[in-house]
Order: sequence, then structure tokens, then C-alpha cells
Amino acid sequence: MARTIEGHLDAKGLKVALVVARWNELVTARLLDGALDALIRHGATASDLTVVKVPGSWEVPLVAGKLAASDAYDAVVGLGCLIRGETPHFDLLAA
Repeated sequence: MARTIEGHLDAKGLKVALVVARWNELVTARLLDGALDALIRHGATASDLTVVKVPGSWEVPLVAGKLAASDAYDAVVGLGCLIRGETPHFDLLAA
């Protein structure tokens, strides 16, 4: 039998910031719902979770970095979505 290493999923008492892009909200709203559900199912409380909405995926790492540097959170989660379309927008952001 293969050796299995598994972490203990426990978010109790953790202060978590979730940075979510408003652009492509059809996708990012569902990502946020899933992340919040997973955190709460693993013991996090709503009062320990902070959702920060930013205009698009470009701003997610910038704001996440500021939140991480603040030392106010145990974890920072970034949620965004890039969809390839007919313009070079995707290529510019993905680069």
C-alpha cells in the first residue's frame, strides 16, 4: 500500500482575507462562494473572514500583497479569472 500524507484541514481561529476580482463575476462569484463554503466547513467563522473586491485580476496580486504585508491575516486567497477573447486583453494580463 502506498504511503499517504494528508493534512489536517482546520480553519478554526484563522483570519483569512479573500481578494476577488469583479471582472468575469459570473465565474469569480462562484469561486468566492466555494472558498467561503470550504473555509466555514473547516471551522472558520464569518467574522474571521474578510472579502475584498477589486476591479479585475490585474489588481488581485497587488491587493493580496498589501494585505499579506499588513500581518493582519493568517492567509490571503486570491480569486480571479482570465478568459481568452478576441482582443489582446488576455495575453497582456497573462504575460
